[in-house]
Amino acid sequence: MEIDNLKILICDDSILARKQLKDIILALGTPTFYEAPDGQKAIDTYKKVKPDIVFLDIVMPVKDGNTAIKEIIAFDKDATIFIASSVGSQTQLKSAIESGAKDFIQKPLDTQQVVNLIEKYIGGKQ
Repeated sequence: MEIDNLKILICDDSILARKQLKDIILALGTPTFYEAPDGQKAIDTYKKVKPDIVFLDIVMPVKDGNTAIKEIIAFDKDATIFIASSVGSQTQLKSAIESGAKDFIQKPLDTQQVVNLIEKYIGGKQ
């Protein structure tokens, strides 16, 4: 699978965090992006467009990341969800992985970590 063919949902209540992640990914190619400012909109958007990859913050308004993970996985058990968060206790992170998130990256985002995650995903889908 090529990055240009991917649909990527970025869910974070920070516009700046969404832009930063989008800019890192754009250096790799031009996937189709969808954005959501809270967990509920992430769930709704996922159900509408069924993206290939979801980057999800944990601490957000309306519904937090862990709730969003559970609802997305209930809708699509094969969803590829990566947590991108600066806050969140070990308990929250463990819960996110147990609920179905595939991996976790710490904010502030490290460009190489984001690249590695996407390349690992693309490599596993070919």
